[in-house]
Amino acid sequence: MLSAIIKKELLNALRDVRFQVSGILLVGLMIASIVMGKQAQQRIQQEREAAQKEMYESWLNQGNKHPHSAAHYGHFAFKPKPVLSFLDAGLDNFTGVSIFLEAHKQNEVLFSGAQEGGSINRFGVLSSAMIFQLLFPLLIIFLTFSTFTKEREEGLLTLIMAQGVSLRTLYWGKVLSTYGMVLFLFVPVTLLAYFFLDNQLSSFDPQLTLKFLLLLATYAAYFLVFIMLAVLISAFSKNSTTSLLSLLAVWITAGIILPKATANLADKLYPAPSQFEFKQVISDKVKNGIDGHNPSDERFAALKQEVLDRYQVATVEELPVNWGGIAMQAGEEYTDQVYDQEFSKVEAIFRKQNRLSEWMSFLDPYLAIRHLSMGLAGTDYHHHVAFAKAAESYRRYFVKYLNKDMEVNHQYNVAYDDYKVATDFWAEIKPFSYRAPTVSAILSQHWEALAALTCWVLLLALLAHSSLPTISKL
Repeated sequence: MLSAIIKKELLNALRDVRFQVSGILLVGLMIASIVMGKQAQQRIQQEREAAQKEMYESWLNQGNKHPHSAAHYGHFAFKPKPVLSFLDAGLDNFTGVSIFLEAHKQNEVLFSGAQEGGSINRFGVLSSAMIFQLLFPLLIIFLTFSTFTKEREEGLLTLIMAQGVSLRTLYWGKVLSTYGMVLFLFVPVTLLAYFFLDNQLSSFDPQLTLKFLLLLATYAAYFLVFIMLAVLISAFSKNSTTSLLSLLAVWITAGIILPKATANLADKLYPAPSQFEFKQVISDKVKNGIDGHNPSDERFAALKQEVLDRYQVATVEELPVNWGGIAMQAGEEYTDQVYDQEFSKVEAIFRKQNRLSEWMSFLDPYLAIRHLSMGLAGTDYHHHVAFAKAAESYRRYFVKYLNKDMEVNHQYNVAYDDYKVATDFWAEIKPFSYRAPTVSAILSQHWEALAALTCWVLLLALLAHSSLPTISKL
C-alpha cells in the first residue's frame, strides 16, 4: 500500500505545474551558483598559491642582511581557499585571506572580501548554501502545503481512509514521495559538480570526499525535517490557506527571525572587546607585565643577570654568545604569552557565542544546517582559527630560528652591526604550509548541531506516529 501511495503522489507531483516550474528554476539556480562558485574558488586558490610562492621567492632573494632585519622583513601566509567553499562560502568573505608575519607582533588576517565588496555585501550573494538552506524549504512548502488539505476539501481523505489506508501510511507515503522528488533535484547536480568540476575522479582525496558526502547527508536530513514538518502541518490544518500561511510563518521564523535574534542575544550575553581595547591591553601587559608588577626593564635586567651568572662572566661583552639574540627571543616569548592569554579570552567569547547558536539549533533546524554546512565546507569560525594558529606557529618558528642564529653565530654582543648572513641561509626556513582540520575534528566541534538535526528527525517521526490517529477526528 505504501508503494502505491508513493507512486500516486509522485505522478501527481510530476503533473503539477508548480513542481515543474519551480524545479526547473531551482536546478538552473543550482547549476549557475555551483559553476560560478567553482570558477571563483579555483581562481582565488590559484591566486593565493601564486602569491604564497611569490612571497617565499621574495624571502629567498632578500640578499645578505642581519637576521633580525629579516625577521622584520617578515613573511606572508595566505589562507587556502577550501575546495568545498564553492558550495558554502560561509565566513570566508569576512575573515580575511592573508596575514603578515613579523617579529614582535601577531597581526590580524586582513583583506576580506567584505572589506573590498562595499555595500553590496549587505544584501548577500547568491550561493549554493542559500539555495539549499532557504529556497529548497520554500519549494517543499509549495509542494506539500495542500497535500492533506486538498484531499480533505475535496472529500477524498474520507474515501481513502474508508479503503483501509491508515493516516500514518498516507503520511509516510506523502513524505517519502516528496523526499524523493527533492533528492532527485538535489543529488545529481551536486554530485556532478563535485566529481567533474573539481576533477575528483582523477585526484581522489579521501578526507575531502568524506566531507562532501557528509555535507550531502546533512542537507538530506535537513530537507527531510522540512518535509515531515510541512506534511504534518498540512495534515492538521483545516484548509490549504491556513496550512500555507502556517508554513510560511515557520519558514520566515526559522530562516530570518531566529538566526538574527540568536546572533543579537549571543552578542549581548558574551560581548567581545573592541579592537582598540584589545590592542591597548596587549600593549600595557607587554610594557608593564602580565600581572602589572613586572615591567619590561626589570624583566630584561633579571634575564641579563641570569645569563651572566649562567656563563660566569661580569659583562655581556664577555659572553660566548650574543646577548641581543637571547634578549630578543626572550622578548618574543614574553609577548607570545601576552598574546596567547588575550587571544584565548577573545576566542573563548566567540566560542560561547557559537555554542549558543548551536544549542539554538534544537529550536531551529536552519541554524543546525548552517553550522554543519560551513564546518564541512571548511568556511566556519573554527577553520579560520585553525589557519590563524598555523600561521602564528610558523611565525614563531622562523623568528626563533633567526634569533637563535644571532645567539650562536654572532660574535659581537650588540643587536645591529656588520653581521649579516649569506643568501643561502634563507632557504633553511621552510615555506609555510597549512593542513585543514579533519572530519573527526569538524564533527567534534559541531556535535550540538549534528545532535539537533538528528533530534528534529526523530522528534517529528515520533510526533507523526503519536498524533496522526487523532486527525480523523478533525
